[in-house]
Amino acid sequence: MNEIVVVGGGFAGLWSAIGAARRLDTFGIGADRVGVTLINRDAWHGIRVRNYESDLSELRVPLDSILEPAGIQLIEGEVLDVDPNAQHVVVQTPDGQRDVIFDQLVLAAGSRVNLPEIPGLAMHAMNIDTYDEAERLDQHLKALSHRAPTDGRDTVLVIGAGLTGIEAACHMPLRLKAAGIDTGRTILADRLPHIGSDMGEHARPVIDQALEVLGVETRTAIEVAAVDDGGVTLADGERIAADTVIWCAGMVASPLAECLPGARDRWGRLPVDEFMKLKGIENVYAAGDIAEAMLTDEHASVMSCQHARPMGRFAGYNAVSDLLGEERLALRIPNYSTCLDLGPEGAVQTQGWNRLVFETGAAAKQTKQIINCVRIYPPASGDRSEILAAAAPEVQAPPGQLGELADA
Repeated sequence: MNEIVVVGGGFAGLWSAIGAARRLDTFGIGADRVGVTLINRDAWHGIRVRNYESDLSELRVPLDSILEPAGIQLIEGEVLDVDPNAQHVVVQTPDGQRDVIFDQLVLAAGSRVNLPEIPGLAMHAMNIDTYDEAERLDQHLKALSHRAPTDGRDTVLVIGAGLTGIEAACHMPLRLKAAGIDTGRTILADRLPHIGSDMGEHARPVIDQALEVLGVETRTAIEVAAVDDGGVTLADGERIAADTVIWCAGMVASPLAECLPGARDRWGRLPVDEFMKLKGIENVYAAGDIAEAMLTDEHASVMSCQHARPMGRFAGYNAVSDLLGEERLALRIPNYSTCLDLGPEGAVQTQGWNRLVFETGAAAKQTKQIINCVRIYPPASGDRSEILAAAAPEVQAPPGQLGELADA
C-alpha cells in the first residue's frame, strides 16, 4: 500500500488532499491501495483571511466533514520534522509522538505572522494570524470598557499597513463602538512611506479616502523600538499610548521549510517547479504560503488563498500522477486580482499585477463577500462527488464581472 501525506489543513493543504483523492478516484483506486492522509495541528480548516472580522462564528470548518466523505484520513498533531530521505514526518499527537511514512508528500504548512525580535512584541502585541489569536483579540476588545481609564485604553494601534492591517483597521471603529468605547481611536501605522504599498499607487487614493471617512489615523515611516502593555516606543523616542497593539507587519513561511535542503526566498519559501514539486528533491511537493511558484515568466505566487487553492489542487493531482507514472499538469496563472475590504466604506478591487483599480465601493464589497463567504469555502453538503469535483485541477474565473482574471 502507498501513502500520499499532506502536511497542513489550510487552503493549500486541504485542496492538495482532496485533489489527490480526486485523482485516485479517476483511476478507481481506493484507500486499500493508496491512502491519503492529512496532518493538521487541530480539527479545523480555518478561513484565515476573515480573522479581521468581528463575528468569528463561521471562520472554522470541521475538517472531518470534508475529509471523511472523500476517504481521507486526518491526523491531529504538530509536525516536528520532515525527513525527505527516510520519507517520513514526525508528528506530536495528543497520544504521543509518531512517525508517518509517505511515498509522496505535499508540504502545505503555510505561513505565520513575522515577529521580529523587538522587545516586548511577542508578549504584549496581539495579532490575527490564527483563529485563537483572533478570538483573543475579540475578547480583549469586549473587555476594554470595563477597564479603568488610561491614556491608551480606548486606542487601538494597528502596525503594518498591508492588506491585513488595512482590513483590521477599517473594521476597528465599529468594533470599538460595539464594545462600548464611543470615543475610540484607531491608528494604522507602517514603516513604509505609504499606507497600502502592497496595493499599488492606483488603489492608494481609494484606501486613503476610506480611512479618512472612517476616522482612522495613519502614521508612516515609523520604526517600532519596543512594545509594552500600554503602547509602543518608536525608534526616535516617541511614545504612542495604546492598550491594544495589533501586529500585522508581514508573513514568513512555516519553519518546517527549514527541514528541507536547498535555497529559500526572503520569506523562507521553498522554490517549486511548474508542477509544484520541490526542486532537487524526489517525492516531495509543496503548495501555498510555504512554496514559491513562478505563475508567469515574471511573477511568483503570493501568500494568499487566491494562489494557495489552485497550487494545492495541482500539487495533489501531480503527487498522485507522479506515484502512478502518469502525466502531470503545469500550473500557470497569467492574471492577478486583489480585493481589499474597507469595512463600512465597501471595498476596492484591482486587476493585473500593476493593480489597476477595477471596482470600488458597494460593488467591490459584494465581490469581496462572494469570495470570502462563498468561493473559498469547501462544499458543505458532505457529498463525495461534489467535494471531489471542487478539487479539479483548474484555475477558476473569479465571481462577478472579472472574466478571465485569476482564481478567487
